[in-house]
Amino acid sequence: MTWLDRYLGRRRLQMALPELPAGGRVLDIGTHDGMLFRLTGSRGAAIDPELACTTTAIPGVAMVKGMFPADMSALPDGPYHAVTALAVIEHIPEDELADWSSALEKLLDPGGVLIITVPAPTVDAILHVLIRLRLASGIEAHQHYGFRPGDLDSIFAPPQWRRRKHRRFELGLNNQYVFERTAEPGTAW
Repeated sequence: MTWLDRYLGRRRLQMALPELPAGGRVLDIGTHDGMLFRLTGSRGAAIDPELACTTTAIPGVAMVKGMFPADMSALPDGPYHAVTALAVIEHIPEDELADWSSALEKLLDPGGVLIITVPAPTVDAILHVLIRLRLASGIEAHQHYGFRPGDLDSIFAPPQWRRRKHRRFELGLNNQYVFERTAEPGTAW
């Protein structure tokens, strides 16, 4: 990991932190090393297929090496008050994102939030230049396929979801979306 990779990761975390409910249970998808939990003191679970081998135990946090949602059974039971997926969605094949929405719908409390950061499609070209210059590691750059951030509104759509926020940051090259889990019509919570 380069200094730029670490900087960008910290920036995404800084964007997510104000959106987390105080004292809520959090699921961090694509956690890498659990930094979100170290910074916030939150409890909950973290899942990543490439969980950093240097990750030490974090009190109140189950660290799971696995893929979401395929390895959901290894996670502690919900409900969660917040789920984060920071720089993750652009790696997920488009045909799997409906499964994500369904799985997250079951894990999140009504009123719970889903916090996503996703780069603009133009970042893919920039990323390849940064890798050639050895400014970024680009370990998973081959997984980027030009995901369009605006598509999140149709993936996390009403009536199960309500978009609370969308904002651009890092000169408009990155996007943050916050969706709220709503109660389905006719469902008693």
